[in-house]
Amino acid sequence: MPQTRILVDADACPVKSIILRLAKRWSIPVTMVIDTSHELNDGYSTIITVDKGSDSADYAIVNMVACHDIVVTQDYGLAAMVLAKGASALDQNGMVYNGENIDNLLDRRYIGQKIRRSGGRTKGPKKRTREDDARFEAALAEMLDCREIGAN
Repeated sequence: MPQTRILVDADACPVKSIILRLAKRWSIPVTMVIDTSHELNDGYSTIITVDKGSDSADYAIVNMVACHDIVVTQDYGLAAMVLAKGASALDQNGMVYNGENIDNLLDRRYIGQKIRRSGGRTKGPKKRTREDDARFEAALAEMLDCREIGAN
């Protein structure tokens, strides 16, 4: 079985340090994809810098991802493309994207965009908590454990 990689839509990712800690523990390679308006050097990850354009990081990740990989993203569209390629995806709060929830999430995103385009307002994200970090860490650790068991 090919080695799992963790690919991160890293521009606004609040859990990079958790990803790195777990990746080092499991000896999993990490690729952080950022655009040119960000700078990152963590000493462990491969950093890929893409043009500062709408969805440029998403397309770079989709072009790299393989079925054994894990992608960390807040973007439902990217998650849908990753799932279509047979890879796993989770968000920064530990929600695992899957065939059962992705259509509903994409529908909610579309409705929110439609409301905002017509001048309406939608709620922004809630303030990040330690519980969000703990849920993310548990979800990623479970994904990595499952891959380790499957590799043996």
